[in-house]
Amino acid sequence: MKREVIQELLKWKDSRRRKPLIMTGVRQCGKTYVLKEFGKEYFENMVYINFESNEKYEAIFEFDFDVDRIINEIQIISNSKLTPGKTLLFFDEIQECPRAITAMKYFCENYRELHIVCAGSLLGVALRQENIAFPVGKVNRVNMYPMSFKEFLMACHEEKYIDIFSEWIVTREIPELYAKPMERLLKEYYIVGGMPEAVKEYVETKDFDEVASIQDEILADYADDFSKHAPLSEIEKIRWIWESVPKQLAKENNKFVFSHVKAGKRAHELEEALQWLKNAGLIYMIELVKNAEIPLSANADASYFKVYMADIGLLSRRLGISHKSMLGPDVNIKTLKGAVVENYVLNELINNNKKPFFWRSGNTAELDFLCEEDGEIVPIEVKAATNTRAKSYRQFCKKYDIQNGFKFSLKNIAQNDCEGVKTLNLPLYLVWNMDYYCMR
Repeated sequence: MKREVIQELLKWKDSRRRKPLIMTGVRQCGKTYVLKEFGKEYFENMVYINFESNEKYEAIFEFDFDVDRIINEIQIISNSKLTPGKTLLFFDEIQECPRAITAMKYFCENYRELHIVCAGSLLGVALRQENIAFPVGKVNRVNMYPMSFKEFLMACHEEKYIDIFSEWIVTREIPELYAKPMERLLKEYYIVGGMPEAVKEYVETKDFDEVASIQDEILADYADDFSKHAPLSEIEKIRWIWESVPKQLAKENNKFVFSHVKAGKRAHELEEALQWLKNAGLIYMIELVKNAEIPLSANADASYFKVYMADIGLLSRRLGISHKSMLGPDVNIKTLKGAVVENYVLNELINNNKKPFFWRSGNTAELDFLCEEDGEIVPIEVKAATNTRAKSYRQFCKKYDIQNGFKFSLKNIAQNDCEGVKTLNLPLYLVWNMDYYCMR
C-alpha cells in the first residue's frame, strides 16, 4: 500500500544535511513495512537488524561506540556489505538496545555517509526513559501516522478521485456522480480507519466483521502494552484514561476532564499516565487558545485541552458504532457521529503537518480548530452533515482580523463571505486537499 511518508524519506535520502533517521509513531501503523519497502525500492541492498528477535546484535554495542568496529562486526554477523550511498542499514525495535540509540551520535559524527534508519514499538515512550542517552541534534526525526483518508483511497484503488479533486475549482459544484461515492468511501473510512492491517482486510474482502476482529486484536495488543511497558505505578491510571477518552469525546462539551476519568482523582495524579499515552502515539492533546494571536503556541493554555484518538477506525470501534449505523440514516447516534467526524478532521490536519488548537470564549462560543498558515490564523468549523450554520465561527471572525477560513461538512463546495472573511465550504472528503485552497 502506498504511503505518503515515502516522500519524506526520499527527501531525507538525498539531503546534504542527512543524519541517522529515527521514525516514531503509534504501534502497528506500518513503520517497519514502509522502511523495508523504502530500502528495497531505493537502495541496492538493505541490512535489516531486529534487536527484539535477534539479541546477538545488542552485544555489538556493549563494548564502545567505535563506528568502524561496529560496522565491521555487523558486516560479519549479517554476512552483508555496508556500502555508503548504496546500503540502507535498518535498526528495528531499537528501543531494546538503548546503546544503539546513543550510538547514532557517533554515526552522525563519523560515518554520516551511511544511510541509517531506526524504528520500534513504543519508541516515543522509550526515548523519554532516563536510561537512554538520546543523541540530541545528531538525528533526523519523522513521525508516522495511521493511513490518512487519501491513503485509504489509494489502497482502495480509487486514485481517480485524487486526480479529479487535486485542483477542483471552488466555483464548480461537485456533481452527485463524484460526491455520492466519495461520501460513501469517507463513511467506510470512519469505520475501517487507517491501521494498515484493517485497511488491507477491507480492501481484499469488504468484510466489516473481519475488520472489527482485527481492530479488537489491535486494541488488545495496546492494552497488553500498558502492562508490559508502562511504569508499574501508572498501569491502572493509563487504563482508566484510555477507557475514558472515547466517552469524553462523545460528550457535547468534549474538553478533557480528569475528574471524569475516575471519581476523586485529580489532574496531578493522572498527568503522567496521560503523557504516556501521548508519547505512545495513541492519543493527541489539543490545547485551548483564548486569545487568538500569532504565534498560537505562545497563547495556548496547556492545562485546558481536548484528547483525541490517533486512529478513527479504532475510535469508532470503541464507541460501538456499527458499519450499518454509520452507513445508514440512524439518527440515534448523531452525537457519536459528531465525535468521529471531529476526530477525523483532527487526524487529517496532523497528517498534513498542521499543529491545531481550539478556541473558546467563556461558555458562549467554541471553534473546533485553529491553525497557522503563512503567519495568518485559519479558523476551522466542523459539521457532521450539511448544516453549516456556525454562530461561534461568525463570532470568532468578527472578533479577530481573519482573512480566510474553512467550514468542513457534507455540504457541496462553495466560497462565501462570513463577517468579511473569505470562507470556503469544503466537503469532509476533501480535507486532505486543504493546502491547495490555502495557497489560492
